[in-house]
Amino acid sequence: MQIPKPSEEDKARFRALVPDDPRVQVKPMFGNLGAFVNGNMFMGLFGSDIGIKLAPADKAEFGVIDGVGPFGPAERPMGGYLTLPPSMASALSNHWIVRSLDHVAAMPPKK
Repeated sequence: MQIPKPSEEDKARFRALVPDDPRVQVKPMFGNLGAFVNGNMFMGLFGSDIGIKLAPADKAEFGVIDGVGPFGPAERPMGGYLTLPPSMASALSNHWIVRSLDHVAAMPPKK
């Protein structure tokens, strides 16, 4: 499995979309980045793709938007995560990212 490397522009786009919330921590992951709350990842960067983890109902609603697809390696996408379309407006992206943060923040902290 080949793990794509993000460009500096990809990393900057990711960081710009991470909510300004004191609970959020951005960490490197396999040459990419992840945004975590309570030790659980709610948003990730995989090459140029940004993925978010959503509750099942939100995932069903988000999944029908044009350009949304699986997140992670094609041969083994990450369960529960979907990719933000690169063309999605920032305001709409932020709406879904906050829903992801809220969903994952409600999960038990990772030990």
